[in-house]
Parts: sequence; structure tokens; C-alpha cells
Amino acid sequence: MSLEERVTDLESRLAFQDDTIQALNDVLVSQQKVVERLQLQMSALLKRQEEMLGQFESFEEEAPPPHY
Repeated sequence: MSLEERVTDLESRLAFQDDTIQALNDVLVSQQKVVERLQLQMSALLKRQEEMLGQFESFEEEAPPPHY
């Protein structure tokens, strides 16, 4: 293999690797956005669950009606 062929092969590999790295980076950025959105949704759901549990606990603490 001549030096010119080797350099061409290396340049070709480098270009392919650059494209692959960029594609992986794009996917990573997209996934990070999804993870952040899911974290916000999970936080909102946990807050809502805590509020709902607080409402149910207040009902349980009430005295039973007089007919019991």
C-alpha cells in the first residue's frame, strides 16, 4: 500500500468517525432533553401524590359519624 493510499484511507476513516461522533452527540442531546422532561414530570407527579396523601390522611383522622 502506498503512502498516498494510506493517507486517503486514514482521511476516509476520520471523516466517517467525525460523522459517527456527531450522530452520537445528536442522539445524546435528544435523550438528555427527554430525561430532563421526564424528571420534571416525575417531580410534578410526586408533588401531586404527596398532596393527595395529605388529603386522605385528613379524612382518616376525623372522628366517625355519631351513628357508629
